[in-house]
Amino acid sequence: MKSVEEQLALIKRGAEEILVEKELIEKLESGKPLRVKAGFDPTAPDLHLGHTVLINKLKQFQDLGHEILFLIGDFTAMIGDPTGKSATRPPLSPEEIAKNAETYKEQVFKILDPEKTQVVFNSEWMGKMSAADMIRLASTQTVARMLERNDFSDRYQSGTPIAIHEFLYPLVQGYDSVALEADIELGGTDQKFNLLMGRTLQQHYGKPPQCTLTMPILEGLDGVQKMSKSLGNYIGIQDAPNEMFGKVMSISDELMWRYYELLSFESLESIEAMKQAVTEGENPRNIKIKLAMELIERFHNQEAAEAALKDFETRFSKNAIPDEMPEVTLEAPMPLANVLKAAGLVNSTSDGHRMVKQNAVKMNGKPLTDSRAVMGPFEKEVLQVGKRKFARVTIK
Repeated sequence: MKSVEEQLALIKRGAEEILVEKELIEKLESGKPLRVKAGFDPTAPDLHLGHTVLINKLKQFQDLGHEILFLIGDFTAMIGDPTGKSATRPPLSPEEIAKNAETYKEQVFKILDPEKTQVVFNSEWMGKMSAADMIRLASTQTVARMLERNDFSDRYQSGTPIAIHEFLYPLVQGYDSVALEADIELGGTDQKFNLLMGRTLQQHYGKPPQCTLTMPILEGLDGVQKMSKSLGNYIGIQDAPNEMFGKVMSISDELMWRYYELLSFESLESIEAMKQAVTEGENPRNIKIKLAMELIERFHNQEAAEAALKDFETRFSKNAIPDEMPEVTLEAPMPLANVLKAAGLVNSTSDGHRMVKQNAVKMNGKPLTDSRAVMGPFEKEVLQVGKRKFARVTIK
C-alpha cells in the first residue's frame, strides 16, 4: 500500500472538497482498508462519462487497496432525488428500477474490478424498516434543517410545492452510510447536503462519522452545461466506438484538459508533460486523439479504438463523406436553415444560420453560404454540418 502522502495526493486529484481532511488522514494512517461508498440511483438505463467521474475515483480507492461499496439506490429511486430540482420528480416503477439497476452492474465493471467490488442495494435494509422505524429516522432532523438545502429553500420561498416524501431522500441516503458503516462517501458537489447527512446520522447512531469527498460536475460537449442525456451533450459509455471518438474530438482544446483531469487514468505528471508539449507547438488534436483512444479502450477494447481512429482519419481528416448516415425526406422546399433543423443537423433555425455563417455547412462537400436560400426539390443530396453531422436529404 502506498504511503499516506501518496494516497492523499491521488485521492485529492480532481476533487472539489474533502470534509474533514484531518479525519481522512487519521483513517489512512490506521493502515486499515477503508469502506468507500458511492450511491447511484438507477433512474436511466445508460451511464455517461459524467457518471464515471465518481466511478473513476472509486477505482483509484480500489487500486489503493480500499473496499468499494457500489450502492444502487433502488429504494431511493422510488422517492426520486430532489437535488437541483425545481419540482417534485415522479418516482420510477419497481420494474423500471430493476431493469436499470441490472444495466448499471454491467456498465460499472468496465472500470471497477468485479472481484473487489461489493454491489449493494439500499432496499436490503430500507425495505425491512417498519413505519415506526421510518418515523424514528425522520425524528432525527427538523424541517428547518431540511430547508437549509438550497433547492428546498428556493422552492419553499417561491411557493413551489415540496412533497413530504422528498424530505426522506437525504435521510435515507444518510442512513445508507449508517447501515454500511462507511468510512468515506463520494458524491457530486450537488450532493454535499446529503453526504453530510450521512455524517450526522452516523454520529446519532453512535458510529464514527464518515469523511465526505465531493467531485466536480463534468461539463458536457458544449463546455457549458453539465453532461446530460436530455441536453444531448453527453458521451455514453455504451456509445459505439466511432461515435465516441467523434464526440471526444469535437470538444474544445480547453475542455480537453478538464476531461483529462477527471476521466483519464494518465498520471498528473504525464498530463503536465502533454500540456508542455502543446505549449511548445504540439497539435492539441494529437492529445485529443490519445484521450479518445484511452476511453474507447476502457469501454470497448484496443482493436475497437484503433478501428475508430482509422475511421476518423478516413472520414474527417481527409474530408471523406461516410457511407452510412440518416436519410430524411421533407415535403416542400424551404430555406437552408430550416432544412438543417428539419434534418436534425442543428438544434434550431438560428443555430442553422450561425453554422452557415461560420462556413460549417456543405452539400456534397461544397460549402453553402446563404442560410436563407430556398432548397429543393432534390433527391438524396448529402448535407453536412461541421465535421461529424451528415444526413442524406430528399426534398419533394
